[in-house]
Amino acid sequence: MRGHELPGGCGRGQHAPGCCARRGGRAKRGKIREAVLVLLAERPMHGYEMITELEKRTGGGWTPSPGSIYPALQVLTDDGLVVCEADGGRRRYALTEAGRPLARELAGASAPWAGMLTPTNPVADGLRGAVTGLDAALLQVLDAGTPQQQIRAREVLVEARRAIYRVLAEGE
Repeated sequence: MRGHELPGGCGRGQHAPGCCARRGGRAKRGKIREAVLVLLAERPMHGYEMITELEKRTGGGWTPSPGSIYPALQVLTDDGLVVCEADGGRRRYALTEAGRPLARELAGASAPWAGMLTPTNPVADGLRGAVTGLDAALLQVLDAGTPQQQIRAREVLVEARRAIYRVLAEGE
């Protein structure tokens, strides 16, 4: 089940705040570089730290992929704004003297990730958690269940879908 199929979601390709964004949205081109500079103005970080920090600061609304973070770091390194330092088996990134003024300027404006914030909806989050748990159980039935167990699991799902539609039909 996709996020926009849950209550409060979108449907038919129309995205409502807080529906699909929980999966991690996409930023406009250039926002990733701005976000990296703002984060590095606070302290040196590994690439993965930046990903998790952005996810945390946006409430899950933006989870940049390694495929966007690391190329942005490479461009910033090539431009002389960021330096890469070996830190054990990992690479830690820090601002250079040339990168500090730009990072200060960006930090003074609204955060590059401000438009990616996800409003929290505890009820929808609970439903998403239930769907995630259901998905895990179904994978177990598909992987380890007997044919009879798989047939019974399908029957349970069909009845659950009908019951959910009955809840909607009852109104408020």
